[in-house]
Formats: sequence, structure tokens, C-alpha cells
Amino acid sequence: MTESAGALSAWESFYVIVGSSGGALIGLQFVVMTLIAERRQRALAGAISAFGTPTVVHFTGALLISAVMSAPWHSLVSLSIVLAICGLVGLAYGAVVVQRARRQADYQPVWEDWLWFVILPCVVYAALTVTAAALPGHLRAASLVIGAAALGLLLIGIHNAWDSVTHLVVTTSGGTTKNE
Repeated sequence: MTESAGALSAWESFYVIVGSSGGALIGLQFVVMTLIAERRQRALAGAISAFGTPTVVHFTGALLISAVMSAPWHSLVSLSIVLAICGLVGLAYGAVVVQRARRQADYQPVWEDWLWFVILPCVVYAALTVTAAALPGHLRAASLVIGAAALGLLLIGIHNAWDSVTHLVVTTSGGTTKNE
């Protein structure tokens, strides 16, 4: 495990940056939602559940992957199991997002929404799940994919936060949205 520990510790700074960014953006998302809630004339609980909550989940996913990869593991098999569970939970959550997006009536999603809120996150979670299974035998290659998954969730979350906030600001100011 000594060689594995060295290979994992080489990623420590990367995971500190990604994890702390995810944590900070979770807090910022809460502040933004509070400010928007004070501005809104009517509640959009369905749309926020379908499009706001996944953003926090993806930031949390980036934070969780970073924490898991930074923990002192005694076995790559244990690390692999935890990462596979994270990936499977993310995929299951992707199914929840699809249901919520279809069920809400406040906003009609366009193809870009399906891409960023469903397809890309599910691709990242699927890659994490598959890579977790290969981790014990292919540590260096798997480390790249796991790092890309953490960064991918962070970037997806940033895009989705911007998209959601922009949509809410434009609709509350009387402007047009991408559906109009």
C-alpha cells in the first residue's frame, strides 16, 4: 500500500482545491437561494427541487469525492467500494432529477437543461462507478478519471448554478428566458 499511498498523496493539493471549492460553492448556493426567495413573488418549489437542488448535490459530490480520496485508506479495495457507492448513489439521484424535471410545471426544460442537469452528471457518476471497480489494478489511470469526475461535478455545478440564477433573475425582472 506504500506505493499506492504515494500515488494518492500526489493528488492531495488537487483534492484540497476541488473539495474546498465545492464546500464554498455549497454555502454560496444557500445564500443565493435565500436572496432569491426574498425577491420572488411566488414559490417555484418544483423548479427549485428539479434544478436548484441537483446543483448542491453535485457540489457535495465533488466535496465528498475529494474527502474520500484524501482519507488515509489502508486498502484500495475499501476505497474502490466507497467510490463505487458514491457513483451508484449519483446515478440513482440522476433518475430522481429526471422525475422532478418532468413533474414540475414552472419551467419547460430545453435540450441544454437535459444535457447539463441529467446527461453530463450521469456520465460523470457512471465513469466514477466503472473506474472505482478498476481502481485496485489500475491506480494511476483510475486516479485521472476520479480527479476528472470530481472536477467535472464542480464545473457542472458552477454551470447549473449560473444557469438557474440567471433564469430566476431574468424571469423576476420581466426579461425573456431561453424558452420564450
